[in-house]
Order: sequence, then C-alpha cells, then structure tokens
Amino acid sequence: MNKLPAHKRVMILNMLIEGMSMRSISRTVGVSINTVSKLLVEAGEACAAYHDETVRNVNAQRVQCDEIWSFVYAKDKNVKTAKAAPDGAGDVWTWTAIDADSKMILSYEVGDRSAATAIEFMDDLCARLASRVQLTTDGHRAYLEAVEGAFGGDIDYAMLVKIYGDLGGKTAERKYSPAECTGIRKRAVEGRPDEAHISTSYVERQNLTMRMGMRRFTRLTNGFSKKLENHLHMLSLYFVHYNFVRVHKSLRMTPAMAAGVSDTLHDMEWIVGLIDAQAPAPKKRGPYKKRQPEISN
Repeated sequence: MNKLPAHKRVMILNMLIEGMSMRSISRTVGVSINTVSKLLVEAGEACAAYHDETVRNVNAQRVQCDEIWSFVYAKDKNVKTAKAAPDGAGDVWTWTAIDADSKMILSYEVGDRSAATAIEFMDDLCARLASRVQLTTDGHRAYLEAVEGAFGGDIDYAMLVKIYGDLGGKTAERKYSPAECTGIRKRAVEGRPDEAHISTSYVERQNLTMRMGMRRFTRLTNGFSKKLENHLHMLSLYFVHYNFVRVHKSLRMTPAMAAGVSDTLHDMEWIVGLIDAQAPAPKKRGPYKKRQPEISN
C-alpha cells in the first residue's frame, strides 16, 4: 500500500493547523484532495483516542466553559433548500472547558446548544477532573441541570451573565459586529465560588484562537465544513496539537506540561506517530501456490 512520506504528512497537518483549506493544501503539497481528507480522518481518530485516554485525573482548580458557533454544509435556515444536504448539516456548537491556570483544554463536545448536549459535556468534564474545582460558565440555562447532574454539590459554581446593548436597525454594523457588552452580572449557583475568579475570559480567548486557527470556523467564508465527520476530526487534531505540541507564549511550555499531564514537548512528527500506532497491521499473505495445469484426456 502506498503511504505518504512522514515529512509530507507533517507538512499537511501543519497546514491544516494553520488554517489552510484542504484544496489549497492539495495544490501546495502536490497530492490529491482525497489524500488530504484521508490523512485528516486518520489524524482525527488518533488524536481523539489519545485525548480520551490521556487527559484524565487533571489537578485543576479553576475551570471555564463556553460554546462557540459554526455550521456544517449550510446554516440551519438554509438546510431545507440546500441540495443534497448530508446528515449533520446545519448549525453546530462546540462546547469547550479550559483550565484557567494551565490553559489546557480539558473537555470538548460537539452538538447543538440543547440541555442534552450540555449534560454529555459536563459528565465528560467531571470524569477528567481529580479534585473539586471552581467552575464558571456563561448564563446559558442548560448548564444549570448539567452541572448539578454531573457534580452534585461537590463544586463551586458561578455564572457570568453578560448584558448587551442593542445596535438597532438593519445596518451593516448590526449584521457583522457583535452587540456592545454594557455590563456583567456574577451569580453564585453552587458552593462558595471566589468572586475574584468568576470569569470566562480565558475560554473566550481560546474560542478566538479557534476561529483564527481553523478555516472551518472563519466567519463569512466558503471554507466551512462540508461534512460533520471532518469537522469533528479537525477539532480532535486541533485540541491535541494545542494541548501537547503548541508552546503557550505566556507559560513558555505546552498546556499539558503546565497541567502536569505530560513532561515532554511534542511535535507534529509525534502526531504522525500516533496515526501510525492506530493503523491496523497489514494482513500477511499466505505462501504462493503455483496452479497445476489441467491434464486433458
């Protein structure tokens, strides 16, 4: 079976991480777009398995959660009129939880913005923590039941509710710019959260990093995800690269090293190694038996 050289796979994965589109990568590297897509699937599967296995028993103290919007194939309002829309088409929300001290992405969930997705997200986050934490989310009501179900009373939980002004009118400013935040309200929900640390600043900054680093999250572009599966694979690759490969400028180490999950600075060749480790072993062919010629009477 033909396999791309390791240096070409490293090049393709680095370009994906830096926000290049799959067709641009195909032209630049000189491979087919199917090759780029196949490598993304392999990387996503390997990275998802590594994150699930490795990011466990994290000793975090302060955790921040938020959701970021994107869409697959078409926005919700356009799915009905879209031609051959695949399963999973429409608005997609990525829920993320970040350790405010190490900046490590502890958990992520992809789905809608419903209570069911919130419950899955919080259950997964709870399973990855080693101790009681102070948790801060925005004012989305779905968090209330989800946090209660996952942590019970063993958490210091607060909501940071932002108050936005109204831009008014159907202007370009209203369409392309977010409304101005005119104030915030801090609400203690469970336990005794420290008011000085009720914040979602780090997770919101991480959401901006995602928008800037992944082509699929860029606003007003045609580089959005066409398949939900590829959207998930790109996120899995991104989060493992962010946690274990990318050096955080303020920490001067990777988030995984700062969180005590890893003591090694990895590189993209290491991710290629994860892919190879996940690949099934090639089937051994049996000995070749020469066919005996038929003897006619």
